[in-house]
Amino acid sequence: TETYIPVLVITAEPGHKLRALQAGAKDFVSKPFDLVEVKTRIHNMLEVRLLYNKLEGYSKVLEATVQERTAELRESEARYRSLAELASDWYWEQDECGSFTKVSGPVLEMLGIRVDAFAGAASSDPMTGWNQEERELLHAKIAARQPFLDFVFSRVNADGSQQRFQVSGEPMFDQACRFIGYRGIGVELAARD
Repeated sequence: TETYIPVLVITAEPGHKLRALQAGAKDFVSKPFDLVEVKTRIHNMLEVRLLYNKLEGYSKVLEATVQERTAELRESEARYRSLAELASDWYWEQDECGSFTKVSGPVLEMLGIRVDAFAGAASSDPMTGWNQEERELLHAKIAARQPFLDFVFSRVNADGSQQRFQVSGEPMFDQACRFIGYRGIGVELAARD
């Protein structure tokens, strides 16, 4: 089961050399042999065996380190999620076209609109009551790929009541620095007052 077993074949038969190597021997010495050559070959094979063992040990340490770091990353991600949930009512992500790709939390119920309508999709009914000036300012920040912190916007509901929301977001870029969308958090301010 080990990766490197040092097998040295000593033979006087030329045909046995190739068969021995094909069967797994690592080296061979022809008879009659020189004792210094045999000792040197044995030394070299044992050195290679030790290097294989070290490499195996390093691989196990690396694997354990990767598992440990993965566990730390999962724990860190869980803490981040928990903090995001405590600090906000919802988390959101948009793609480069402004379509929502992830939404968590009761954003739909709080906003009372469909996610695609909030992103600015053509729809007359869900956008009724939104403060157009605030929406244009927010869309300008998004178009300029600027982060925004605690941006407040509001709407007047059909019953005359007013709702206020606060969102923070940042642009996302891939490894090639290509814009791939936005992500952020939001809260309903009335629920916090």
